[in-house]
Amino acid sequence: MKHLTMKALIAILVLLLPVSALAYEINDKLSIGGFLAGAYQYQAVDNDEDKGRGAVVFQPEISFTPDENNELFAKFGFAAGNGLNEVTRFNLAPWAADLEDDVKDINGRNRDYLLTAWYKYTFHFSEESTLGLAGGIIDATIYLDGNAYANNEYTQFMNEALVNAPNGFVPSYDIGGVFEWEISNFSVRGVVMNVGENEDGDSYHFYGVQLGYTLSTPLGKGNYRVIIDHTSKQFLDKTGEDKKHLTAVILSFDQQLGDIFGTWIRFAWQDDAAAVGYAKLFSGGINVTGKLWGREEDSLGIGYAYLGDGNTSLDSSQVAEAYARFVLNEYFALTVDVQYMKDMIDDEDNPQGFIGGLRMHVTF
Repeated sequence: MKHLTMKALIAILVLLLPVSALAYEINDKLSIGGFLAGAYQYQAVDNDEDKGRGAVVFQPEISFTPDENNELFAKFGFAAGNGLNEVTRFNLAPWAADLEDDVKDINGRNRDYLLTAWYKYTFHFSEESTLGLAGGIIDATIYLDGNAYANNEYTQFMNEALVNAPNGFVPSYDIGGVFEWEISNFSVRGVVMNVGENEDGDSYHFYGVQLGYTLSTPLGKGNYRVIIDHTSKQFLDKTGEDKKHLTAVILSFDQQLGDIFGTWIRFAWQDDAAAVGYAKLFSGGINVTGKLWGREEDSLGIGYAYLGDGNTSLDSSQVAEAYARFVLNEYFALTVDVQYMKDMIDDEDNPQGFIGGLRMHVTF
């Protein structure tokens, strides 16, 4: 009954939002917003059944900013369906969204639907120097491994290999603290989290730091980041008999190339003392704005990722994805998406094939 009720709620929201998709700013201090996204994907894959699945995600959020120094923020996540993620043989998720199973018993905490809830205080030293300190239930991917063109599964690439670095193991939706220091074109971000449960069922600590530099050139703005991630010693090695740390280094760059084109790239290396599916990642691609065809808000993205050199039976994975996003008005956008995926697995039939998808996104 609970499952059906959640689906019914989201179905009603799908019908109502087209006539009321407005961010509701109660006053200059309190606002309510969020988004509704839905996607349907169909796979045609060698050594697997052709099949299609859909899912809907609803994430409302509330922000209270009494002054320029203080902010309280909370985000909730509701979903109906797990899409192809639940049934595909591919190791990587075709849609890296927070789907139905992801928003229940989050990180083994027995907490449903509440994704983030944090308080932030910002020190303003000058116009070019600020320090923000935040604590609560946080999402580390907001602060680490960002990218202007490959960082949002609801508006950009859908496959998880092109949203973040999967071998960077940056956690979401658990207890932690953040500092953000911005000084001119430089930035330093740090995250400390206690995560309730990993895949081995153990609680662990996560530590991440990102050094960033923003470069302005005649071509446009570029962002260059170095990220270092580390965990406590709570991950089983490949023998399953000992526990190890996880450590990773990520480079994430994006650069405008004029008013129409942009490019991005990621490199990530992970230590393989623990059992890891991927030790290395390379991904990159291009972005094209709708200015090219006279619709400035539209966008087109093409990306590729190679992941490999792990120490499990999974030798490597490759992902190629292209999407075209059409912004229908200031609230609605529709995306057409095509992915090619291939996994190389020891002593198994290697799945490879195409996944086509349609994605709707409503901002309110």
